[in-house]
Amino acid sequence: MRNQTYPHLLAPLDLGFTTLRNRVIMGSMHTGLEDRFYNYGKLAAFYRERAKGGVGLIVTGGISPNRRGWLLPAGGTLNFLGDIFNHRKLTRAVHEEGGKILMQILHAGRYGYQPFVVSASGKKSPISPFRPKPLSEAGIEATIKDYARCAKLARRAGYDGIEVMGSEGYLLNQFLCARTNLRQDRWGGSIENRMRLPVEIIKRIRKAVGDDFIIMYRHSLLDLVDGGNTWDEVVAVAHALEQAGVNILNTGFGWHEARVPTIVTSVPRAAFAAVAGRLRREVKIPVVASNRINMPFEANDIIARGDADMVSMARPFLADAQFVIKAATGRADEINTCIGCNQACLDHTFQNKRASCLVNPRACHETELVYARAATVRKVAVVGAGPAGLSAATVAAECGHQVTLFDSSDSVGGQFKIAMQIPGKEEFSETIRYFRRKLELTGVELRLGQRVTREQLLAGGYDDVIIATGIKVRMPPIDGIGHPKVLSYLDVLQKKAPVGKRVAIIGAGGIGFDVGEYLLHNPAHPLPMPVAEWAGEWGVDLNATSSGGLVKPVVAEPVRQIFLMQRKSSKLGAGLGKTSGWVHRATLTRNGVVMMAGVSYNKIDDQGLHVTVNGEQRLIAVDNVVICAGQDSLTELMPPEGTVGGPRFHKIGGAALAAELDAKRAIKEGAELAVSLSK
Repeated sequence: MRNQTYPHLLAPLDLGFTTLRNRVIMGSMHTGLEDRFYNYGKLAAFYRERAKGGVGLIVTGGISPNRRGWLLPAGGTLNFLGDIFNHRKLTRAVHEEGGKILMQILHAGRYGYQPFVVSASGKKSPISPFRPKPLSEAGIEATIKDYARCAKLARRAGYDGIEVMGSEGYLLNQFLCARTNLRQDRWGGSIENRMRLPVEIIKRIRKAVGDDFIIMYRHSLLDLVDGGNTWDEVVAVAHALEQAGVNILNTGFGWHEARVPTIVTSVPRAAFAAVAGRLRREVKIPVVASNRINMPFEANDIIARGDADMVSMARPFLADAQFVIKAATGRADEINTCIGCNQACLDHTFQNKRASCLVNPRACHETELVYARAATVRKVAVVGAGPAGLSAATVAAECGHQVTLFDSSDSVGGQFKIAMQIPGKEEFSETIRYFRRKLELTGVELRLGQRVTREQLLAGGYDDVIIATGIKVRMPPIDGIGHPKVLSYLDVLQKKAPVGKRVAIIGAGGIGFDVGEYLLHNPAHPLPMPVAEWAGEWGVDLNATSSGGLVKPVVAEPVRQIFLMQRKSSKLGAGLGKTSGWVHRATLTRNGVVMMAGVSYNKIDDQGLHVTVNGEQRLIAVDNVVICAGQDSLTELMPPEGTVGGPRFHKIGGAALAAELDAKRAIKEGAELAVSLSK
């Protein structure tokens, strides 16, 4: 599958006893399907599609070696012979498609959301309600045996190897770092003692599985927490793991409790690749680059310049199962790119839901959401070329229907065209590019710059009309709402209305936070943000000269004074995603944004915004007031209730529910409706 466009990425990798067909790893992702035996058929279908799409090496979601290692109660575990039969469904599916697969062994340690948690010490994690019990000497020995038994069972289940999770703040990382390892015995203190557990585990696994079985270890290069390891300690551990029998060193960055983002969309692409390159120059075994790598040209460049031997991309394979084969056949423009939003993958995982993907709702639902050719071809009109309409139009056409897509704008994208202007959300342009190409490939007739009427739709001979017209901004009933200093968020983001230096934002949902970040951006600074500038802003030492890779952040003078407020008394941004909301709050806080809850809006006049907070009347002297207080559905094209005859009308996306703009729901609704049209 090697080609001239990506020769380094698509070159095979010889490990001596086995050869990988290319340098692409589908990294470990917890989908939620691993935890219940009856879901392994669905999980096998998920992996089969990725193996068929050309991935060189797949790594499963985390599987615990024992009950104390559970991430969630009754989580996926491989510790007795009967477990292997379900796992064989996965290995058989991957091998039938010519791929190789590793099972990740993950012991959550103090990160476990269950009462049996253990760790190096009794120090409680900030992300779990349970205080861990320190492992005794006997407990450590039992844990080592459990890892070895788990690896041996993985081999019997048909896996080509295992990955040991030693990063992200899980158990082995907890032993490795003085932050959590407070022990005074031979398992704590010096780095030689702190590394004893992972090194002994690798030795015991290698003895149990033999030499012709892949052992990959995910090693934390930058912990990004106080009390994290120094670079010298990171290298010392890597050397010891190499000597103990590891074949491949994967790389990890940041603990789950770290206050530095590592995978959200605002993190520059391949931000950590050079750190992996530093490790590669220290060891003789292959090293893997990871985190925020989502297109083949970047992955190829990383290998070409010597920063890694392989590249791990996890979420990009939720977004597109055919990522590798598209790259190999010169169709990179057809790749459905991961935008790093976390909304349907990690956010679902932390809510104990099955993972999926905002831009690809089929991910982890391959046996349920099937884009099959329809038995009966229908003539379909879709009105609105935003996320919902694009999804509905392309999937309907893929299923064989005759589709016409209307939009009053001169280009497709809808709300995504607005979202991509927010600093850190430039990736949304990739989704527009993907759908634009998908429209061409599926033969959708595109009619832009045309505001279609209901009469035209009724006269068009359509069997189905899908209304995906989106929303209109809701203006709250505040005295003075018509004042010249009042702007809607569309005025700011779409019409580029000038905004003064002091701004009040009414509404602190996702749109309010986005507008805040947009108004804080200095137009003189390039977007997307360069890696060095991003690292300085978040206090990341990419040279790894400091403990944990943390330094004092560079604090710039904010370009505006912003007041972000809401009527609710709850925390601002409470509805934002669990894995990304804190990043947005931290960005606004760092830039001096004043956040106000429980606000009553009295009036707007030449002086500014008059409010009442906690019974006290206040004047917020501002140049502009930006309204982000909700929206209403645009549904005037829907026929009156009770209408008989004519095409079937459907509403999706913002036209169906405008309470809070939700691209994940919109794209999913579009795909599901398209599949159901001929039923």
